[in-house]
Amino acid sequence: MQIETPPTEKRYDKAEGERRGLLIVNTGDGKGKSTAAFGLALRAFGRTHVHHKLVKIYQFMKVPSARFGEHRIFEQLGLPVEGLGDGFSWKSKDLDHSAELARQGWAKARDTILGGAHFMVVLDELTYPLIYGWIPLDDVLTTLQQRPKDVHVVITGRRCPPEIITIADTVTEMTLVKHAFQAGIPAQRGIED
Repeated sequence: MQIETPPTEKRYDKAEGERRGLLIVNTGDGKGKSTAAFGLALRAFGRTHVHHKLVKIYQFMKVPSARFGEHRIFEQLGLPVEGLGDGFSWKSKDLDHSAELARQGWAKARDTILGGAHFMVVLDELTYPLIYGWIPLDDVLTTLQQRPKDVHVVITGRRCPPEIITIADTVTEMTLVKHAFQAGIPAQRGIED
């Protein structure tokens, strides 16, 4: 490790642009895509629920009855999380049904985004039904581009389509450096529910 001298002057100028809803993407093979999105949702919820603005989280691969840690705490806080799928593809008994659930889920999410009542809409795991061809990319792109001016959208998942990355305002690629699973350590409750 190299020791650095702390900066004594701000290294950037204050942005002078217009405040507007952002399109934020968390992608890549590293851990933390959904976790980062949930952190943003909590921050937004903590700031906006006082002003009666809404935050909604859709999870495209989780079942509606999922009870992971985030579901339990968000329920207590009054922050809605809605599972739209039937689990990851290797757990599905019928991929045609999984695709139909994804399309139905996208219709709900699209209506929420375009409705304009929400400050933030999180589309957790959206990239999977996109890359499986279950949801048409053109419809997603049109919705994101036509969303009301003040609606923030956060998208998570591996291999985000480049067309979404191109129109996004902020893209973070989580890079896998090391993962406990590679050492044979199973998923830990409360860490990787």
